[in-house]
Amino acid sequence: MKIGVLALQGAFIEHVKMFEMLGQKAVEIRLPRQLKGIDGLLIPGGESTTMMNLMQSFDLVEPIKKLAEGHVAIWGTCAGLICVAKKVFNPDATHMETLGLMNITVMRNAFGRQVDSFETGLQISGLPDGPFPGVFIRAPYIEKVGRGLEVLAKLPDGEIVAARQGKMLATSFHPELTDDTRFHGYFLKICRS
Repeated sequence: MKIGVLALQGAFIEHVKMFEMLGQKAVEIRLPRQLKGIDGLLIPGGESTTMMNLMQSFDLVEPIKKLAEGHVAIWGTCAGLICVAKKVFNPDATHMETLGLMNITVMRNAFGRQVDSFETGLQISGLPDGPFPGVFIRAPYIEKVGRGLEVLAKLPDGEIVAARQGKMLATSFHPELTDDTRFHGYFLKICRS
């Protein structure tokens, strides 16, 4: 199995290390030709506008959309969640182009600025062995889910922070900033299915 981690910007190295902890080699993706033969693609946290601009510059948008159409597993974390969403609400009211892969509406920077970052235990559907450490840094949340989506985790006040649509995953939080490999293991199971 071959896992790709989009390595244009953001926390990609941490994700590569998490997959390696599970015994799974992950390759850094910067060019369309590097997508060939992958079984899963992770789009990391970082800065979503910058990431989308770089995907455009490196001609990665259409090849990534084709991966999704071909039922390759795709997982967006934090900024990656914004990139895979069909619709994004921006607090600054600017329009943002996305990959439009998941039938979700996302609120950018929903929890505030960097100083408002927090960590909390999350009960995640399909993830055994107790709460998962959710690390939220200038995080978005999923405001609305469409047909065919499974909500995997919510905060106590009801904000959706993890969802699945077929072979696609989206998380508001940063699992790569913990020692807990369970969510990366969950993604690998989706890639194998």
